[in-house]
Amino acid sequence: MAGTPTFATPPGFLGLPIGPKPAALAIAGIPLDIGTTNRAGARAAPAAIRTASRMLVDGAHPVSGVDPATLPIADVGDFAIALGDIQASLALIERQAAAIPHLVALGGEHGVTLPLLRALKRRLGAPLALLHVDAHCDTWPESFGQAYGHGSVFFHAIEEGLVDPGRMIQVGIRSPVQADVAAWAPARGVTVLSAQDVHAMGVTAVADRARAVLGDAPAYLSFDIDALDPAFAPGTGTPEIGGLASWQAQALIRALAGIDWRGMDVVEVAPAHDVAEITALAAATLAWEYLCQIGPRLSV
Repeated sequence: MAGTPTFATPPGFLGLPIGPKPAALAIAGIPLDIGTTNRAGARAAPAAIRTASRMLVDGAHPVSGVDPATLPIADVGDFAIALGDIQASLALIERQAAAIPHLVALGGEHGVTLPLLRALKRRLGAPLALLHVDAHCDTWPESFGQAYGHGSVFFHAIEEGLVDPGRMIQVGIRSPVQADVAAWAPARGVTVLSAQDVHAMGVTAVADRARAVLGDAPAYLSFDIDALDPAFAPGTGTPEIGGLASWQAQALIRALAGIDWRGMDVVEVAPAHDVAEITALAAATLAWEYLCQIGPRLSV
């Protein structure tokens, strides 16, 4: 009773024990938020997402029938970071991610995606296709003077050749942005759908567009929780109104079954600003949806 209260559920994601264990897929927390530009606090997200995930341990997915409890999954705990040092933290994250064949990362700020893509690109030997769901384009060359802040992750990912911009699609974009920054990614071949596009087109059409862009290439899913409207995700550092409903995000992931996913992250949950765990639960559920989709492909 002296440990973390879990109501008889182990403290890892989906009630897994936390610790190193050989598995086809690993869950890891990345408690980094020193590159944020508004409200900090995403360092506390991995613990909050794990806690909220206890709502999802009662059985199989209602559509796919997959029960993640039957899959070869391990929660390896939180990655080490270098306190106060963004560049050193990114190097540490890349090194730890390199040892994991298939990773679902619980951020942390969005800057953690860059070292995860570096590690994955090195393993695969080719740029990845990318679905980036977010309120912000995250292609600023720098964030308020910081070259590796959370608003620059995909600028570097494209510049470093980690992703194929012709196979990259951004969904939910709607924040204020300078005209030259907004034009930068589309000029390189990135497909951009705003939140208003999602509302007008419908999820099925958006999923069809995403499938066409991603194709059959190895793909990565990066989901910033602020893609959701603050009504569904108030606990985030940079909320933007007019966003996706949680059901739209859930439906989008479900509609992309069959994509050759090689990894996923959900980032930017800031528990100190959450209400009744709804943001943490949304993040946990999106990761759970991903696991239920790729689960049948995992080797035991």
